[in-house]
Amino acid sequence: MRGEGEMPFLEHLEELRWRLVWVALTYVVAVFVAFVLLVKFDVIGYMAQPIQPFLQGRKLVFTHPGDAFQIVLSASLALGAVIALPVIIWQGWGFLAPALYQHERRVVVPVFVAAIFLFGAGAAMCYFYVLPLALQFLMTFQSGSLEPMITASEYFGFVISMVLAFGASFELPIVILLLSALGVVTPQFLAKFRRHAAVGCVVAGAVLTPGDLLIASATMAVPLYLLYEVSIWLSYLVQRRKRRREALEDEAPA
Repeated sequence: MRGEGEMPFLEHLEELRWRLVWVALTYVVAVFVAFVLLVKFDVIGYMAQPIQPFLQGRKLVFTHPGDAFQIVLSASLALGAVIALPVIIWQGWGFLAPALYQHERRVVVPVFVAAIFLFGAGAAMCYFYVLPLALQFLMTFQSGSLEPMITASEYFGFVISMVLAFGASFELPIVILLLSALGVVTPQFLAKFRRHAAVGCVVAGAVLTPGDLLIASATMAVPLYLLYEVSIWLSYLVQRRKRRREALEDEAPA
């Protein structure tokens, strides 16, 4: 059953406002903590390690006095979102939980955990495997005729965008799971468009992974299509549970 007691609409808005305030305050504190951590433990130096073998002993350069601060601030904004994520999820759960059925509440927490895990898996795969492959191709292409002078702002923008792209793309099963639960898509529909999904995964890999289309792009396209197949299986489970629940509801009056 849903949560007992109907809350007036204005009270809903007031509750939502205070939860958004707490989310905003948490994010500000998280960004500050992330900034301190990045400076204290030289996380920026760690992020620069994949490109160091191609710089021939040199360091990344910057062309503006504020570049170093801007890089750390941008990284703090991204890391702060990760640090604040548990609180954001908790506040969202607290707002939505009273409107959910009991069986829906049991599903939400595993879905949130899976979403965090998939994002982390995609980001880790990008940093530890795909990024070195992309840099190997890009930094050696025409290297006999060109002298690399990589700026820190361009490099870190490249790294952060790729990591976020991989993390977001790995959320595909969660998106399809939610669409299946809402009845927007069905497993039959997903299975019918397998070939189209395969082409879409290849295109996504080519767009999101600059460099060697035969290696770097495949590292995104292959797992992305495997996640699509997993999504079809999850959609089947959702459909079966919905049909079973509807059958029980039809039998209840009898």
